Amino acid sequence: MSKNLKNIRFSVKPIAPENDERPLELARTIGVHPLTYQELPFDPEYSIYAGRLTPEKLTNATAEEMYWKIRKELIFRHTGEHPYEISGPDALKLLQKIFPRDISKVKKGRCSYQFACYHDGGMITDGLLLRIDDDRYWFAQAEGDMFSWYKAQAEGLNVKITDPDVWISQIQGPLSMQLLENLIDSKLAEQWKYFDWKEVNIVDEKVIISRTGFSNELGWEIYFRPENNIKKLGDLILKEGSKLGMIITATPVFRCRRIEAGLLSAGQDFTNHTTPFSVGLGKFVDLEKDFIGRDALKKASKEIRTWGIRIENSVGIKGNTIKLEGKNIGQLTSSTWSPFQVCGVGIVHLINSSIGPGAVVDVECTDGKSHKGEICKLPMYDPKGEIVRGINKTIPSKPEPWIGISTKNK
Repeated sequence: MSKNLKNIRFSVKPIAPENDERPLELARTIGVHPLTYQELPFDPEYSIYAGRLTPEKLTNATAEEMYWKIRKELIFRHTGEHPYEISGPDALKLLQKIFPRDISKVKKGRCSYQFACYHDGGMITDGLLLRIDDDRYWFAQAEGDMFSWYKAQAEGLNVKITDPDVWISQIQGPLSMQLLENLIDSKLAEQWKYFDWKEVNIVDEKVIISRTGFSNELGWEIYFRPENNIKKLGDLILKEGSKLGMIITATPVFRCRRIEAGLLSAGQDFTNHTTPFSVGLGKFVDLEKDFIGRDALKKASKEIRTWGIRIENSVGIKGNTIKLEGKNIGQLTSSTWSPFQVCGVGIVHLINSSIGPGAVVDVECTDGKSHKGEICKLPMYDPKGEIVRGINKTIPSKPEPWIGISTKNK
């Protein structure tokens, strides 16, 4: 790639039409979240995600301010996740073919993390599967063309693949459940567990909410359907949330937190060149069931090559920027600064599985220098997921800096 392009960021900007401008029939081919108007006052920039726009930048808060909002209070983010509906008598049969996990175990009212693979074991994308009814499912997917994949694999099956025109927003942070109790007409049952979904009433609107998110903080997601008055619901959530300190946020709110939590980004931390085993997702593969890619995955290496990394005093550059004794040993696939750990953090995919947590490496960084980094396990803290489940309710009052690389490891 030309050096001139490497230093340029491309984004989508909303532009109001001029007074004499005629309608542009082909101008909008990208889906726009119905609550995007809430972002417009903050000079937004967007990227394309799963065929929809997702906010990459807003001027109402810095990345660090967004990070502390989700750790200490509350955020509201309109996502680009794209739910498709798989329904009909053979819906389960198709999904069993598509996904490596046993879909029959997903009961109505439950969600399940899933990903799909190609025949060679390479990964397509991941997302959240909701069983809406006996023969009806939604798969809220990340970046990737799953619609065409469903259609290609559905030949001969009595199944419908449709776009239900559902839009998702995330409410995340330690005050998220307090906000939910302020919004719904009745107290939510205590048994509402992580990865449950329910239909609730908010201002006389029936909406589906799931106890999930992309932050590993306490939170929930709301699924806006065509029959909902989305503006009324969205404005109420923003109004009531603002009383608790909530702000509208963009992608930076999740970047650091999901890296620290080890939540992988489709097309970035895993691709069609990686297998679930190599990126540490082997526990979600059931080789006893039949699915696309099983034969290849049976033969594939089961060793993990994806880990976290902490970097001293700087932020690593994504790409082939990790070296050991002067030789490249892998890719930095995600990278940012952690205001909590006070160091650079990232996700790495290594060439050789013999290198792992504890290894000290050299990383090319954004300040133009090479800094020491230490490979680590994921998640970087809260290994049992007690924050997201509401077990650990401790809200950080200040940063807890990483102790750094010990002298013996340097």
